[in-house]
Amino acid sequence: MEYLRLLLNKQMIFLTLSSPLDEISFSLGPNNLPYNLPIHPNLVHFTIGLFAIAITFDIAGALYPLEKRILRFLALPVTRLSFHDVGWYNILASCAITFLTVATGIYEMLLAAPIQGVKSSLGLGAMPTMIMHGVGGAILLLLIVIMTVWRGFQRFAWRRDLGRQVSWSYLLSGVLILVILAVHGTLGAELAAEFGVHITADQLLAAGADLNEVLP
Repeated sequence: MEYLRLLLNKQMIFLTLSSPLDEISFSLGPNNLPYNLPIHPNLVHFTIGLFAIAITFDIAGALYPLEKRILRFLALPVTRLSFHDVGWYNILASCAITFLTVATGIYEMLLAAPIQGVKSSLGLGAMPTMIMHGVGGAILLLLIVIMTVWRGFQRFAWRRDLGRQVSWSYLLSGVLILVILAVHGTLGAELAAEFGVHITADQLLAAGADLNEVLP
C-alpha cells in the first residue's frame, strides 16, 4: 500500500508540472516566438540564394571558352576570373550565413507548438518532420562548410594557376546539394503550411480565436 501511495503521489506531481514552453508563454506572441516574425525562413533564402549563385557562376566560369564569343558579341567585358570571383565570394557568404540559419532554426524549433492531428503531404506527423528538418539542416551546414573549404583550396592552392578554377566533381557536388536543399526546404515549408509552426493566423485559428477580432 505504501508503494502504491508513493507511486500515485509521483504521478500527481508529474501531472502538475508545466512544460518549459508554459513557463515562458507569457513572453511569447501568438506565433510562439518572443518577436513578431520568424527569422529562420528569411535566412534560409539567403543560404539557398547565395549557394545557388555561387555554383551557377562557377559553372559559367567553367564553360567560359564556349561563352567567350557570345559575350564579346554582346560587348560584355566579362572575364573567366570574374565569374569565379563571384562563385568564391558567394559560397563564402553562404557558409557564414548558414551558421545563423541553422542556429535560428534550432532556437525557433525549440519554441515550436505545431498543430496536432495533422499529416503532411508526405504522410508525416509534426514531430518526425521537425526532427528530419533539424537533422537535415545540420547535415547541410556541414556539407556547405566542406564545399567552402574545398572551393578555397581550389582557388588558392590546387588550381591557382589554371584558367578553370573549379573541378567538375566540385560542380556536380554543388548541383546535388542544390537538389537536397530543395527537398529539405519542402520539409520546412510543410512545417509552416501544414502544421502552422510560428504562423500567427494558424495558431490563433487552432486556438479557436476570431481573426477579425484578434488581428488588426
